[in-house]
Amino acid sequence: MKRFFYAVIAVLAFSSCTLDDDDPNFNYVALNIVEAELPESFNLNETYDIKVTYQTSNDCSFFEGFDVVREDETVRRVVALGRELIDEDNCKEETVLVTEMFRFIVLYNQPYTFRFWQGENADGENEYLEVEVPVNN
Repeated sequence: MKRFFYAVIAVLAFSSCTLDDDDPNFNYVALNIVEAELPESFNLNETYDIKVTYQTSNDCSFFEGFDVVREDETVRRVVALGRELIDEDNCKEETVLVTEMFRFIVLYNQPYTFRFWQGENADGENEYLEVEVPVNN
C-alpha cells in the first residue's frame, strides 16, 4: 500500500499542466432576473419550488445555478449564476429568457423577503426585484 501511495504522489508531482490547451475558457457571470413566481403564502416546514426567469445576453452564456444568500433571518438574496465563454468569436448577441427553479424550505413563521438580482443601474448600483411572502401559522 505504501508503494502505491508513493507512486501516486510521484505521478502527480511529475505531471504538469499546460496553459496552451484548447479547452474553452469562461467567466462566471450574474444573469439578470426578470421575473419570479412565488406562492401567495408559505406554510411552515414545507418545501416550495420557486420559478425564476432570467435573461442571457448571448448564446455563449450557460446557466450554472442559483446563489441564495441569507441576508437576515427571513431575507434571501437570489442571484442566477451563469458561465460565459470568453475568446469565442462565434457568440451571437441575443437576449434569451429562460426559466429555472430552486427548492426552498420554510423554517421560520415570519414573512420572507426575496431579493432577486436584476442587474446594475446606470450608476453601477445593484437593483433587485423584491417579493414578500407571508407564512401561515
